[in-house]
Parts: sequence; C-alpha cells; structure tokens
Amino acid sequence: MPGLVGGILESLRIGVGFFWVAAWAIIMGLTITSFVQVYVSKERMARVLGDGDLSGLIKATVFGAASSGCSFGAVAIGKGLFKKGAHAVNFMAFQFASTNLIVELGLMILILLGWEFLLAELLGGLVLIAVMAIIVHLTLPENLFDDVRKTLNERDHESGVTEDPTCGMEGKDEYSLTTDSGETVKFCSEGCMETYHQETASHGEWRDELLSWGGWYKVGNQFRKEWSMIWTDVIAGFLISGFVIVFVPQWVWNTLFIQGDGLLLTAENAIMGVAIAVISFVGSIGNVPFAVALWGGGVSFAGVIAFIYADLITIPVLNVYRKYYGWKIMLYILGVFFVTMAFSGFLMELLFNALDIVPNLAGGETATERTYFKIDYTFYLNLIAFALSGLLLYVYRRGLGAPGQYRDPVCGMRVDDSEPSLIHDGETYYFCSKACKRTFEEDPAEFAQQHPAVSETETFQSHDRH
Repeated sequence: MPGLVGGILESLRIGVGFFWVAAWAIIMGLTITSFVQVYVSKERMARVLGDGDLSGLIKATVFGAASSGCSFGAVAIGKGLFKKGAHAVNFMAFQFASTNLIVELGLMILILLGWEFLLAELLGGLVLIAVMAIIVHLTLPENLFDDVRKTLNERDHESGVTEDPTCGMEGKDEYSLTTDSGETVKFCSEGCMETYHQETASHGEWRDELLSWGGWYKVGNQFRKEWSMIWTDVIAGFLISGFVIVFVPQWVWNTLFIQGDGLLLTAENAIMGVAIAVISFVGSIGNVPFAVALWGGGVSFAGVIAFIYADLITIPVLNVYRKYYGWKIMLYILGVFFVTMAFSGFLMELLFNALDIVPNLAGGETATERTYFKIDYTFYLNLIAFALSGLLLYVYRRGLGAPGQYRDPVCGMRVDDSEPSLIHDGETYYFCSKACKRTFEEDPAEFAQQHPAVSETETFQSHDRH
C-alpha cells in the first residue's frame, strides 16, 4: 500500500509539475489566439473553400491555424464548412491546422519536448496536409461525399439545426435571438451570442478598440471561450501523463515500439504512435504531456511525433464523424488520416536523422528526477501569465466596456432590452438567454438582490474611448 500511495503521489507531482512548467505557454498562447480571433477579419470560409485546388488548401490551412480550438470544436466547425460546400480536402486540412498548427500547442511542445519536436510538428504538419490532399484527390469517393452533404443539409433543415454565425458550430434553441430584420439567429453558447452582440455594437479600428475597455472585454470573452474548449483535455493530459510515467513498466513500451535501427522499425514506431493515439482518448493540447511520457519511455522520434499528429482520430472524435457523416465517411477519414499521420512521422525521423538533429535522451533528466517547482524564469513567467489571465477574466466578469445597459442577474453578462425579460417585485430583469431566465424563475430570491441596470461608473467605462 505505501508503494501504491507513493506512486500516486509521484504521478500527481509529475502531472502538476508538467502543468506548472507549461502554464505560461498555454495562457500566452490562448491570449494571442484570442487577439487573432477578435481582431483579424475573416471572410466567410464556405465561399473560399469550395474548390479543391491549391489556393483553397492554403486558405483552409491558414484559416485553421488562426481558428484554434479543441478537436471536437474543429470537427464541428469542419462540418459547417462541409455543409456549405467546402471541398472534402479543405475541411480536413482546416481541422488538422486548427488543432496542430496553433500557437498554444507550439509553445507547449517547445517547453515540454524541445525545439526539434516543434520544428517537426510545423514542418511535418504541412507535409501531412500536402500528402493528405494528394491521397484524397486520388481516392475521393466524390459522389459519396456529395450525397452525404445533401443528406446532412436535409437532416439538419428538418430538425431545425442552424450554424452559429460567429464560429460555425451548431446553434442551440436556448441561445437564440431575433435580429432587426426578423431573422432568428442561434448560437452554440452564451459566449458566442455575446460575441455577436460585440460585433454588431463595435465601431472604430482595432487600434481604437485596444484603447478602450470594450476592446479588452472582447478579448476577455474570447479568452474565456478558448479556455472552456480545451481545459478538460489539458487537465486530463497532464494527469494521465504522470500516471503513465510512474505506472507503465518499460517492457510495455519495448513491446509496442520495437527498438533498433532500420526503415521497417521506424515505420512500425510511427504506425504504433498513431494507433496509441486512437485509443488514448486524449486530444488537442492534452496529448503533448502524454507524448512526453512516450518519449521518456524510449519511444522513437517517429512514434512520438506521429502520436501528437493523431488527435483528430481518437475514438470519441471518430464517433462524432460517424454521427455527422455515417460509417463510410468516418472510415474513409480514419484511413486517410491514419496513413498520412504515420507517413509524416516516419518521414520526419528520416529527415531529422539525415540532418542529425534528432534529440538524444542519453544523460538527460527523467521526469521523476526533475524538480518542477523552483524560483526560476518559469516562476516569473507564470506570475505574469496568471496576472494577465486574471485581468482578462476580471474585465469580462465586471462587464467593463460590454455592450448593453443591463446585467443578467444569473451569469453577470451585459445585455440590452431586446433580450428575454421578466418582472419580479416591480423590477424588470433582462437575461442573455432563456436558460438564464429559467434559472432565475426557479429561485428568484437568489438572484434578485442585484440591481438590473449597469452602474453609471461601468456605463462611463463602456463608452470611454481614446
């Protein structure tokens, strides 16, 4: 029992230690992503991703890299692009870029694995997209995809499914509003509905926005949305990596990943890396600390980098493909991604061996030997990152600069008088959604203490522009 308890404590020390080392990178990456999402203008991708040519592929890759999110979010947005006419190769490229070529993932790889893996991730990611495009163009069952697109549109139309205009994910009835033109718009979450309010209420150039509370409020809202999409994968990835490092014996890795030199062994390691990713249930950013466990277990460079690529074909994500497109296309996507991910990992090891830049673990400090919590540059960077995160969340929660003269008493979101409302004890309360309104109705006493109107101080801050 003491051995088991000691092992659990050591696993937690390593997992939390990994998070501490990478926390500043995650926060800074999400902050940069939030700025890009808010202030970089993006045209409707359905119009530019309809053709499967080189131009469409490049646009899909660039747009994906600027539209970071979790694996499930990327697949949902990819579905929306596909429904509106995006070519199969383009929505697949978008999905990969939005989960593998993003700022926060790159920073985590750099911190936890080193610059060699970051270079392999970026270079290999571009190779993967190119190889995937070639395979799809050679093997694409065009009629099958066209039929599925038609069926998908008909099914969603019959069931009343609409896409969120701010992110492309599936809209929900509880997050809906009616525009001045009489159109009903649905959103996937309160955050995206609020983003829509911000976009319709905003004015001025981005430089002016950044000199106002309203501009920072937008970034805070986006930061919160970005974090809400990935936090479960991040926490799971760090904790699982600690337990894998402590409890999985070395012979398991030696059995799964054959040791030695030669092209066949490199290929076996790359294939096994993708296979482990499929059954790992860890996706997005969460697979980076898991990759650290594999690397520490002696898995080859090809196996580790192929594992990192493969977050879009884990079993839960494959099940989403099945629900969206059916078994045939799910199996087709699995086959195409599996081959391209394994091949790219294989190719990266060959290239990096030729350049003699494959990292050498010999003499390196293992995860169990490492001291994670100490006063060094990581400590100070984390202080700055946590302070920045706190500022953004404070601006959001206080509603500094948010559009709307009322505050939802349930969630604190800024709203206007066009939102759902009710009268309680002679006071009119406004809500961001029907869900918040129902919550208020269930227990009015809990929420009615706050005055519904925004204070004069906050209103002044909302309109304070330089």
